[in-house]
Amino acid sequence: MSNELAGDDPALQTNFAPADVAGALVLGIETSCDETAAAVIRRKADGTGEILSNIVRSQIEDHAAFGGVVPEIAARAHIALLDGLVRTAMDEAGVAFDDLDAVAATAGPGLIGGVIVGLMTAKAIALAADKPLVAVNHLEAHALTARLTDHVSFPYLMLLVSGGHTQFVLARGVGDYVRLGSTIDDALGEAFDKTAKLLGLAYPGGPAVERAAKMGNGSRFDLPRPLLNRPGLDMSFAGLKTAVRVAAERAAPLSDQDVADLCASFQEAAADVVSQRAGRALALFEEEYPGVEPVLVIAGGVAANQRIRDGLEQAAEAVGARLVAPPPQLCTDNGAMIAWAGAERFVLGLVDELDVSPRPRWPLDATAQPMLGDGRKGAKV
Repeated sequence: MSNELAGDDPALQTNFAPADVAGALVLGIETSCDETAAAVIRRKADGTGEILSNIVRSQIEDHAAFGGVVPEIAARAHIALLDGLVRTAMDEAGVAFDDLDAVAATAGPGLIGGVIVGLMTAKAIALAADKPLVAVNHLEAHALTARLTDHVSFPYLMLLVSGGHTQFVLARGVGDYVRLGSTIDDALGEAFDKTAKLLGLAYPGGPAVERAAKMGNGSRFDLPRPLLNRPGLDMSFAGLKTAVRVAAERAAPLSDQDVADLCASFQEAAADVVSQRAGRALALFEEEYPGVEPVLVIAGGVAANQRIRDGLEQAAEAVGARLVAPPPQLCTDNGAMIAWAGAERFVLGLVDELDVSPRPRWPLDATAQPMLGDGRKGAKV
């Protein structure tokens, strides 16, 4: 990690005048993928937060027959569900639109149809209620969740592990992030899903692989740990997924125990990779910020995997760091994280005009070079 990562300049948001340091009441809307969500949070004057409501409707049943998320189906479901979820979230929180200080919504990255639905709904509410709009980067919402749940102070490390993203990020402040390493091909959640589909497991793949792995022998199949001994913090999971396919073909026809052993072996390999990289990232953090408690935050859907969490816990303990893992329901996509990110930005004066555009891609670190993808989904951000 270079000295440029720490820097002597204040965080980017200090260029903006605080809007309301006494706190904020914010409605958050999330529609970036296959969860439709709305929530109301209160950010208190001392910087702590309170979740007043958090309503999430999963679309798993709508997509299960296809083995993955179908963008058109997801967008139509958001249209059908969102108005009712917003009303439920407001009623459960016991607030009216006039009581809000701001309205926040995911503006990207994500499936563009769904992002449009949520952002346009938030714009309509903000216009009708005469409230500020905050266009939230979905990745920043994941990054800031630990400040809601565990009151983590800047700077800290974040490992984002989801179906679309796997990256180590240095969080220096609201709106101020440095990407330290990323997957050069498949995201870890994507590898979990593809492994599940290969082995004939149910959708969504991540939880299915974890359930099967509990009955398996994780040392039976000798699967690779890609890039494990190479310098840097980048990761690769495409080769691991391919190794599972080769092992499955050699063991065919597969019994239930074969599937369980393959899942356990895959999960062990994935945990080894992210744990080793996490230890290296924490060591670099301590070099850059001597005297600052090293904290590693994990976020994203794969952060709910207990084996991954256990491996990261061991890596943190080995270097005297603290692992912060928000509750599983706040690791997956939800409205509370969007509302909280909106509140964090609002109190710093970071609000948006109503003509802000939705973005299918929106890296946290705008200066980082895109990673090479597999060509089908384009460059990783």
